[in-house]
Amino acid sequence: MKLTRRSLLDTGWKVGAALLTAAAGWTSWELLRPLRTSAASGKVNLGNPSQYAKDTATYNTAGRLWVANAGGHLFALSQKCPHLGCRVPFCESSGRFECPCHGSIFDIGGEHVAGPAPRGMDQYTLSIENDELIADTSKRTDGPPHGAATYLTPPKGPSCKGQG
Repeated sequence: MKLTRRSLLDTGWKVGAALLTAAAGWTSWELLRPLRTSAASGKVNLGNPSQYAKDTATYNTAGRLWVANAGGHLFALSQKCPHLGCRVPFCESSGRFECPCHGSIFDIGGEHVAGPAPRGMDQYTLSIENDELIADTSKRTDGPPHGAATYLTPPKGPSCKGQG
């Protein structure tokens, strides 16, 4: 077979089209597959429960979760927004969790306040063993439904949205 300029270009176009199709397929798969959980799987020691001051949220890197003290009630909250899985930071100035991706806002207890999230922040089971707070990240429960306002208080101050 004689290699001509035309056959070389024809083969090049076919290879390029195949690579483009493969890249499009891979991108579509990445966009459509379910998000993996980002929390460690299993029990995480969160320390003494008394170290969590009232109306504060503390991030725990080992469990990749928030420990929130809402009026004396402790919660282990998933760092992921139930809307699309973005990492939700705690805004110290407002005293609320504010998702930077699509604007969902949650109170200190993880209850939905505003935005497109379908529910409040997901929670992990907490227990106390030998005076230590333990979160079981293998046991996640859906967050509270819209309208739950057990721990809802007015914001402490300005929102963190738009800062930074």
